[in-house]
Amino acid sequence: MKKAILIGASSGIGRALAKVLVRDGYVVGITARRLPLLQELQQELGDRVLVKSMDVANVPQSMADLSTWLVELGNVDLVVLNAGLGHTNPDLRWDWEDETIRVNVHGIAALANVAMRHFIQHGAGHLVGISSVAGVRGNSRAPAYCASKAFLSTYLDSLRYRAWRLGLPIAVTDVRPGFVDTAMGQSPQRFWVASPELAAEQIYHAIRRRKHRVYVTRRWMLVAWLMRLLPDCIYRRLV
Repeated sequence: MKKAILIGASSGIGRALAKVLVRDGYVVGITARRLPLLQELQQELGDRVLVKSMDVANVPQSMADLSTWLVELGNVDLVVLNAGLGHTNPDLRWDWEDETIRVNVHGIAALANVAMRHFIQHGAGHLVGISSVAGVRGNSRAPAYCASKAFLSTYLDSLRYRAWRLGLPIAVTDVRPGFVDTAMGQSPQRFWVASPELAAEQIYHAIRRRKHRVYVTRRWMLVAWLMRLLPDCIYRRLV
């Protein structure tokens, strides 16, 4: 029986992806800070869903919780790191920048580290991190968010190379969504907005194919290419 742990499953992409995984036969452990929302999802999906409250910002505790759950569930095939936050921060409020870095960098990297060490010990596994197209290049509205997603993409690349050097069949997938219709994805400049359900289906397709990197939806690959290509003198006028 396939087993997965999905961190950040109370709403949005994580909630939709949990439904896809259960539909395809997984036993899924779901975590988030908002325990009542997880319990609602558990009631909807049945006994193949297990629930644990987790605050990714509390790094030592969340690392311990994930380590314990990996042992308790046994033979976990897949860990998805979907937790994260972001602020549009034109005034550069440090409390918002600091919160973003603590969750999206310290917290997520710590959990990726726990999962990867577990997979290395067991000789196989699949780690998925939800980064963002925003990590391709910075913008003036959300500096910490863009930087945190760039960090995650690079960290995932490094973990993938580590597995390759060890000769182990461990897949590492970097998921880079564009705009998705979630509470965090609200912006007056949104376009090509995907539903969480569509995003989850495309993410699961990438998981099944064990892809290194995927843009959600796929057309955002073109946006990422343009973001890299544009000269700074043009790009800075857009952001």
